[in-house]
Amino acid sequence: MSEIKKTTSEDKAKAVSAGAAATVATDIYGGQKRNQGAGGAGGGGYRGPKRGDRRDDRPKDDMEQRILEVARVTRVMAGGKRMNFRACVAIGDKKGNVGVGLGKGADVTMAVNKAVNRAKKTMVNVPMVNETIPHEINLKMGAARLMFKPAKKGRGVISGGVARIILELAGVKNVTSKALGSKNKINNARCTIEALRQLRRPEVKAENKKDETNEEKK
Repeated sequence: MSEIKKTTSEDKAKAVSAGAAATVATDIYGGQKRNQGAGGAGGGGYRGPKRGDRRDDRPKDDMEQRILEVARVTRVMAGGKRMNFRACVAIGDKKGNVGVGLGKGADVTMAVNKAVNRAKKTMVNVPMVNETIPHEINLKMGAARLMFKPAKKGRGVISGGVARIILELAGVKNVTSKALGSKNKINNARCTIEALRQLRRPEVKAENKKDETNEEKK
């Protein structure tokens, strides 16, 4: 009889501990076992979307972005130094629209996102003639000085540094450029954008228009 009593007391203790474990699991996982049982045992429960079934219905942006420079900057505060990241990003659609933005943040991702949003607000439309710029331009902005010349078809983009990246994002396929001043990437990027902003489309002269109209009448 003593052995029977011992076994019954042990069974009761196991049952109490199992009930306590089930209660704790329900509180933590929110009845996940019950849902898995309903779906796993042929109940047809929903297990969530599969990896291949994910769909992105957001509109896709045609802008291509390139990071020109990422630097770690510090600011001296009363309690010490505060470290941030600075990113300079260029975006463009290779169809004549290009922009450059500068952003700062606690991490690189935040800085890049701010720079991209700022670049979208300051977009420049670049006029092009036969896949090159319409005329020569020399610009000095601060310590940066750049020179751009139109080139024949098939010549390619003869440039270096950030100017090459910006021209490629703008869609200019034939151009010759030279940096004559500072080597600072941010200054050269700003000078490049300002030079592209000052480009003007060639105007057709009135005499040529009259000749064309006379030929059409004949």
